[in-house]
Amino acid sequence: MPFKPAPRIRKHAKPLEPLVDPAGWTADELAASDDWIYELSEAEQADICKAVSHIEREGVPILDITRENFPLPEFDKGLAALYDELLEGRGFFLIRDVPVEGFTKEQAAIAFWGIGTRLGRTVSQNTKGHMLGHVKALGQDYEDQLARGYQTADEMHFHSDMCDYVALMCLHPSKSGGASRIASSVTLYNELLKLNADFVEDLVKDFYFTKYNESKDGKPSWYTMPVFSFQDGYFSSKGIGSRIMKAQNIPDVPKFTELRQQAVAAYLDKVNEIYFDMDFLPGDIQVLHNHVMLHSRTAFEDWPESDRKRHLIRLWLCDDHGRPTASGFRDELRGIVIHDVEPSAPLDNFEPV
Repeated sequence: MPFKPAPRIRKHAKPLEPLVDPAGWTADELAASDDWIYELSEAEQADICKAVSHIEREGVPILDITRENFPLPEFDKGLAALYDELLEGRGFFLIRDVPVEGFTKEQAAIAFWGIGTRLGRTVSQNTKGHMLGHVKALGQDYEDQLARGYQTADEMHFHSDMCDYVALMCLHPSKSGGASRIASSVTLYNELLKLNADFVEDLVKDFYFTKYNESKDGKPSWYTMPVFSFQDGYFSSKGIGSRIMKAQNIPDVPKFTELRQQAVAAYLDKVNEIYFDMDFLPGDIQVLHNHVMLHSRTAFEDWPESDRKRHLIRLWLCDDHGRPTASGFRDELRGIVIHDVEPSAPLDNFEPV
């Protein structure tokens, strides 16, 4: 079944009122249809291969790839529809059949970056300035205060990233497990509102988020923003994930009130009732809109061979023309910026960052 945009039914969003938004889907709706999967045609695959070859011939570094020097005349119409779906529709999509099995790591990275130029501006994902990230198990412990979940094989908490859109391309899936788990923040909000409006009222107030070890120059090791917010009739959300929970261990961060403890518990219980799981195949690209989506991952068993280990490459994308957000909401959604660190696009990563 070909990709089909979600119906554009939206009402002006107001705090403590039910949301009507195309991003308010349910797991049953996704399971009943493959409308959210965009399968590449042979012409679109050829388009990508030609653009990759052009970049290689011209010797263009990955960081210098732009929409203009990575032409996709066959695929651009489809990408425009996918961008609209990200911004005004379900808030996510999956592209299938990027021909990565015939690509080197560098060619796969070039293709991924070139596609990403149609969706937003790439930002750094860690303190080393990596603009191209790698989701791999590197022996980290998810319960470690400074550990980043994507470097473990553990099940992750639901969260949203420090950017407008997060994109993942699968190079190698795991031996077993490792399903991508997604949930609609819009649906979650509505379910919590039905459960207890006091919880939602607390979730529209500021929460503290840890910066892990990313804070430099004496700046606070935390920042604040609400979990649910509203602007110009649009709803946006920031996930309750490890950044919030681990911030509770920072000495100068206020501890949760009793109401907040109850609201957070209800949030975590409810999101674990409404999620949808999808498995990645080599060449799949998943793109999620962080303001209306939450994501996590199930635990997985990796392959013993180093060249078969689960490996996703990742882009964090910012969109200056994206969803309207409340004042200050985007202040901590510009990636991880460290002064005097040059941006880079490594083709792999073998150590924690």
